[in-house]
Amino acid sequence: MSLVANWSYPTAVRFGAGRISELANACRAAGMTRPLLVTDRGLAGLPITAAALDLLDEAGLGRAIFSDVDANPSDRNVTEGLRVIREGGFDGVVAFGGGSGLDLGKTLAFMAGQTRPLWDFEDIGDWWTRADPAGILPIVAVPTTAGTGSEVGRAGVITNEQAGEKKIIFHPKMLPAQVICDPELTVGMPPAITAGTGLDAFAHCVEAYSSPHYHPMSQGIALEGMRLVKDYLPRAYADGSDIEARAQMMSAAAMGATAFQKGLGAIHALSHPIGAVHHTHHGTTNAVCMPAVLQFNRPAIADRFDMAAAYLGIAGGFDGFCRFVDDLNDQLGIPRTLTELGVHSPDIASLTAAALRDPSVGGNPVDMTVENTTALFEALL
Repeated sequence: MSLVANWSYPTAVRFGAGRISELANACRAAGMTRPLLVTDRGLAGLPITAAALDLLDEAGLGRAIFSDVDANPSDRNVTEGLRVIREGGFDGVVAFGGGSGLDLGKTLAFMAGQTRPLWDFEDIGDWWTRADPAGILPIVAVPTTAGTGSEVGRAGVITNEQAGEKKIIFHPKMLPAQVICDPELTVGMPPAITAGTGLDAFAHCVEAYSSPHYHPMSQGIALEGMRLVKDYLPRAYADGSDIEARAQMMSAAAMGATAFQKGLGAIHALSHPIGAVHHTHHGTTNAVCMPAVLQFNRPAIADRFDMAAAYLGIAGGFDGFCRFVDDLNDQLGIPRTLTELGVHSPDIASLTAAALRDPSVGGNPVDMTVENTTALFEALL
């Protein structure tokens, strides 16, 4: 099977090894003549970023970069990035990197022509209709990890530093116009990041599959996404140069983010406030939370995961699936508790309140309350 394709669901995706060479063409297809490349500090000085800037420069598109991006991007990062975009007169954004660079890049493109404050566009009801669509710049997304799937998403997760909470900023036009998924860009990821980002993709698929909402297309995508992670994440973790495994994991990441149009749930509702307050890696935090949430949701999801386990080739139905998750976490070096992850002396009451405000709560198949969410946090410690 050739791992090269052109996809138009949910947007135009140029998939395959070496396709970063098409970056300038993708920018032009999106209508850009003066793009700003947005990435995080860690990637800013790496050869893959320099090579991307060279491609833009050689095509007459300049080599502008903004990299003041935290691991959990914040409203402070947004403010500084908007200053750069507006003063520089840029007409598009190349969102380049993992979830932080992609989310901030998309948010900057969205906010570039808005006059209302950022938090007026939080993913609540129809708040997205407050935006001026004409003020949104085009986006080309280039993921360099295989996890968040933000390259095919219509939102960005931004930390409100004053409140100490992660907020989801949503608008349909935040969906990138062009995506380049080049698995060669992920070859340099260290094993720990490969594990954390890969399990983020897995969490997206698991929660979409668990969601009670009706979306059979997403349900099927989530199931196949789980299979790709099961089959290829251990290979990518063991051998970072395994380009087939890297390509399949990049597919799984995009599939997870496409699938969670059906909904997320308690895994993300718990991990968002933990990451905002304790600055933990998002995907790794999801992985730590997953076993407890699976048991929490057992009454509502056991039957459907009996079917999923059969498709995935896992014996033992739902219980077998849970054992598989535990074993995969152990194999990939994931901590078993939040304490082992570095969360010490947490304010459980505040975390619980923040979790219950998170939009992901609405997609959980079991209703979350103060009592049962507090118990979940205590079990995770």
